[in-house]
Amino acid sequence: MTAAAVDVRAAQRRALTVLSAGQALGGLSNGVALGVGSLLVEQVTGDPALAGLAATMLTLGGALLAVPLARLADRRGRRVSLTSGALIALVGALTLVAGGTLDSPWIVLPGFAILGASTAINLQSRFAATDLSEPRRRGRDLSLVVWMTTLGVIVGPNLIPAGDALGLSLGLPHLVGAYLISAGALVVAAALLWAGLRPDPLLTARGLVEASERAIPRLRLAEHPRALAAIATVAAAQATMVGIMALTPVHLEHDGHGLTMIGLTMSAHTAGMYALSPLFGWLTDRVGGRAVAIAGAAMLAAAVATALLLGSAMAPVPLALLGLGWSAATVAGSTLVAGAVHADLRPALQGRSDLVMGLSGAAAGALAGPVLGLVGYEGLNLSMLPVIGALVVAAVLATRSPARRA
Repeated sequence: MTAAAVDVRAAQRRALTVLSAGQALGGLSNGVALGVGSLLVEQVTGDPALAGLAATMLTLGGALLAVPLARLADRRGRRVSLTSGALIALVGALTLVAGGTLDSPWIVLPGFAILGASTAINLQSRFAATDLSEPRRRGRDLSLVVWMTTLGVIVGPNLIPAGDALGLSLGLPHLVGAYLISAGALVVAAALLWAGLRPDPLLTARGLVEASERAIPRLRLAEHPRALAAIATVAAAQATMVGIMALTPVHLEHDGHGLTMIGLTMSAHTAGMYALSPLFGWLTDRVGGRAVAIAGAAMLAAAVATALLLGSAMAPVPLALLGLGWSAATVAGSTLVAGAVHADLRPALQGRSDLVMGLSGAAAGALAGPVLGLVGYEGLNLSMLPVIGALVVAAVLATRSPARRA
């Protein structure tokens, strides 16, 4: 074994460790934001139909920041890009504290968009985990970092009552204190990424490629139909998940459930999103992205079915299935994206993938409120079935010959 090989493996282990810890902290921040976001928007606007704008603005902000942060990674490396994203998200959390205190939707909604940087860096981190990966372990490494988000997103929603109590003790309005916890997690994440992500995985990977092997660093998506289909797979999973998840807290509150039940339901959902991601990554490496993505679509359909059959008192069940389906389809689709083009083109493709993913989620979140008002929570779930069908089609197209797996 050469010294270079030992160095690369050591660098990959260090990168995975730091990225995993950063994911846990980012997941905690996002778990709080998603768990109470729709309620905060409803509180400051007084209109339940607008509650879905929390998830919309969060995902829209993440989408709009995905490409600039990917370009920053392309120029300066993952360390600078991810740390910058964490600091931007910190500004968003503090903006939400200010907006909630002033009872101003004109401050709260932009605050969610800025906090979307935490979503952008969490998404970029899963690709950063593959920078130094061997192709046969790409799904495993990506899913490991995704899995670490579990620690944060399970704890985050259950810290909402404690954060609320903290905020009230400091004289802040109801729900606002939760974002102090979000801000604290982002401070630690930024410090960790800046200090620990050395050597930079993307810059290290590029340093291993001979100049004669470097691709022309310009991406034309029309020339990569399988990459386009992989992006569509991830986007369909995101739209389905956000469309249903965004209005679930409002649905539960209107059915008479309190913050404890809402926190439990969102914890079940986020646990489903991340807890089994290593299994889905392993399966993607072994049986291919198509099978895992289609299995994810089946779980998303099962989430819709159980939401229709079970009452709101059993909401954690369909929301957990929703998270599992999202996880399988997203891990498989993201692994396909990571392997769809030459290494030099990956940051650009990954940024565009995250942009489309975020815009899809934002559109679904924006439409969820009006759909809920028109046809109820059951109708909202049924409206996602065509999107799930599109996911299956995209997964098949993304894995057509000449290559069957990422």
